[in-house]
Amino acid sequence: MEETTNPAVALVQEFLAASMAPDPVKAATFMASDVRITFTGGRAMPDAQAITAFNGARYAWVKKALGQFDWTDRGDHTVVYSNGTLYGQWPDGRSFSGNRYLDRFEVKDGRITRMDVWNDSAEWILAPEIARP
Repeated sequence: MEETTNPAVALVQEFLAASMAPDPVKAATFMASDVRITFTGGRAMPDAQAITAFNGARYAWVKKALGQFDWTDRGDHTVVYSNGTLYGQWPDGRSFSGNRYLDRFEVKDGRITRMDVWNDSAEWILAPEIARP
């Protein structure tokens, strides 16, 4: 039997692909107009363009090695978790990989209404010796 992907998971996967391109215009098409985005450190972001700008300031470039997707139905919305690792290059040219991330999404009526992001980047910036090569 062929495995069927949950529609909310498929939507998040498409959003992440657009985000990593980076194509913030396309990424925004997966988000509700009143989306709530919170990044590490409690940073509120108004939209997908702000995510791209933030990542552009923090990294020379960054991508996600997607891991597992978990989801649960909450009645009026679906919660999707994406975990994996980040890899890329810091602004000073040092490469990195193995930087853990966890993203939590709420999907309602075919749009992302909430996105919360956590990763090890701040710790790795503060204490580079704990970063894996």
